[in-house]
Amino acid sequence: MDALDITLLGKEYRVSCAPENRDALLAAAAFVDGKLVELAEKTHSSGERLAIMTALNIAHEFLQFQRGNGFDMPAAKRRIELMKARLDGVLAQQEKLF
Repeated sequence: MDALDITLLGKEYRVSCAPENRDALLAAAAFVDGKLVELAEKTHSSGERLAIMTALNIAHEFLQFQRGNGFDMPAAKRRIELMKARLDGVLAQQEKLF
């Protein structure tokens, strides 16, 4: 494990990280920092309250995404395949013209 310095709300934290996870952890830290800043500006909160509110918001967004939030992925894939088939048919007709 390597040590990695991340910055959240202007404060540096040293965390352990496997080398192959470095980029993903930096991206996660940037995401969390952005959420912290965004919520701090909206609520004028700070400290532990801000950290808890941000964690709850991120968890809520994650759970909505995980549950699909009413989005039917199989139906979307079927519609895309149908559109592709229609486009292929139209393009095939166009090729016959030339």
